[in-house]
Amino acid sequence: MNGTMKAIVKHHRGVGAKLEMVDIPQIKDDEVLIKVKATSICGTDVHIYTWDEWSQSRVNPPYVFGHEFAGEVVEIGSKVTNFQIGDFVSAETHLVCGECPQCLTGQYHICKNTKIIGVDTNGCFAEYVALPSTNLWKNPKDMPFDVASVQEPMGNAVHTVLSGDVAGKSVAVIGCGPIGIMAVGVAKAAGASQVIAFDLNDYRLDLAKQMGATTVVNSKNEDPLEVVSKLTDGNGVDVVCEMSGHPIAMNQGFKMVTNGGRVSILSLPVRPVEIDVTNDIVFKGIQVHGITGRKMYETWQQVSRLLKSGQVDLSPMITHHLPLEDFEKGFDLMIQGKCGKVVLLP
Repeated sequence: MNGTMKAIVKHHRGVGAKLEMVDIPQIKDDEVLIKVKATSICGTDVHIYTWDEWSQSRVNPPYVFGHEFAGEVVEIGSKVTNFQIGDFVSAETHLVCGECPQCLTGQYHICKNTKIIGVDTNGCFAEYVALPSTNLWKNPKDMPFDVASVQEPMGNAVHTVLSGDVAGKSVAVIGCGPIGIMAVGVAKAAGASQVIAFDLNDYRLDLAKQMGATTVVNSKNEDPLEVVSKLTDGNGVDVVCEMSGHPIAMNQGFKMVTNGGRVSILSLPVRPVEIDVTNDIVFKGIQVHGITGRKMYETWQQVSRLLKSGQVDLSPMITHHLPLEDFEKGFDLMIQGKCGKVVLLP
């Protein structure tokens, strides 16, 4: 397909982005062209938009960013056999090499040569995006476009929560950004006996409550360790899902987990964090899991089934729908924490 399209471009090495007209991507033999129906703003996109230390060291403007979306296949490459024009798809955003030791043992999600759509390549904040067919996930035709666009970040929540058993266990979710809020819903659906959500933002704590949190704690007003002690008879929680990346909150997570418990960390602290390894990890005999992306494609199957069954309802945390042209408003909402998930509609 030839022509131009609207796209949000990270246009310079500084704060902000611009809506520009750019060329529609030309697909390779193993790729498909997708007309984007909905694309959602991720915390990673906010890092790029605000041009923080991480983005300064990682991305190379100018380019189209964004990586969460749902859309319709409108063109297929000559070697593509598993998708057809008209298919409704979302995408796994990690482009993996298939050749490193991790890929060769089925651990594609930790491929050491991973590139990320919209970070290392052109992304989906646009009317069209081109991707390898191997990265596509076919959606049910009746799935709403906005829900389909947030399956990728929901996969992060699923991978974090379900990296160990949670049935009948107490779970703490530290940090109620959109993925943390989804983690609350996943933990509840997976049978957690308690889901305790921590944040400093009452708006997002309310969303966590709507998603199934049994207790919400504003850590400015209450001591998280005291609350956990009371709720667990002094034993601590069985599972901690760390989504905040804040050094104080991370330390509280390691202190609130029970002996023999699990701490799964999805957050990305911008600087090294000091942890009391001796007392909070070794002597407690806990498991610490670093979580990156989604298991390909086990996590996608879990996400799809949780949504299809109705066990997880994402509608409370999808709070805003905006046209692509209003992207600056969407980013402002994300930066201020006055939203759940913001969906842009090209």
